[in-house]
Amino acid sequence: MREGTRHVLAILLENEPGALSRVVGLFSQRGYNIDSLSVAPTHDETLSRLTVSTWGDERTVAQIVKHLNRLIDVVQVADLSEGDHLEREILLLKVGAVGGEQRAEIARTVSIFDGKIVDTHPEQYTLQISGRSDKLDAFIQALGSVSILEYVRSGIIGMSRSEEDILPG
Repeated sequence: MREGTRHVLAILLENEPGALSRVVGLFSQRGYNIDSLSVAPTHDETLSRLTVSTWGDERTVAQIVKHLNRLIDVVQVADLSEGDHLEREILLLKVGAVGGEQRAEIARTVSIFDGKIVDTHPEQYTLQISGRSDKLDAFIQALGSVSILEYVRSGIIGMSRSEEDILPG
């Protein structure tokens, strides 16, 4: 069971071999759970931006941030959950789509959630939805009895809404 509240951490780290491993290792060694993880290079090719979603009370998350800041590869850590921020996640979902009525119902549901049908085959669709995690969860529920064959989620990415950037530039 998850305790505390969900926090989204934005971490800038050196774009070097082993840097991501050290961050993930810190979470593992300290017994902190990672709900979601996304990492990619930034516009500065020497840095990567890691977005981690984790759960905990304020004290636990403060400890996570403190330990992260001690890692040599970490340049900066921000708890995006402390302020107004944007979050997005992408869901790719392969569903059974047999018959005109079922295909039409899937297409209506995708449209309601501002998604896309990105691939079609005679008996299946591949769907794409982006948004907050709760929107993706609601979309999966809205599919009801549609047969879900496979799905993958990108992991959360986030950015502060304020004028303050994690990476000035």
